[in-house]
Amino acid sequence: QVQLVESGGGLVQPGGSLMLSCEVSGISFSTYGWSWYRQAPGKERELVAHISSVGTTYVADSVKGRFFISRVNARSTIYLHLNSLNPEDTADYYCNGGTSNSYWGQGTQVIVSA
Repeated sequence: QVQLVESGGGLVQPGGSLMLSCEVSGISFSTYGWSWYRQAPGKERELVAHISSVGTTYVADSVKGRFFISRVNARSTIYLHLNSLNPEDTADYYCNGGTSNSYWGQGTQVIVSA
């Protein structure tokens, strides 16, 4: 059974930082690329960042220079480093990947507010 478990969300002030983690089990983690998505209230889910199986990264223009994605194969974990957060980054953040990108985590909530 493939499981993706996100953690690290929370309430943070504008300008602050967070690190989200997504631990993957039940699948050959190193074989696949993995992504982070987010869904803000009332908006569609959007791709935030992707990291390939060989470590090539993509980051959406809306967060470029502030968010970074990384992976540690030995831990079967991907990370999303969120910096210089602003209220527009408030959303539920989900990790995704695996066979045909069909696996999703349950999400972790990030709230950016003073």
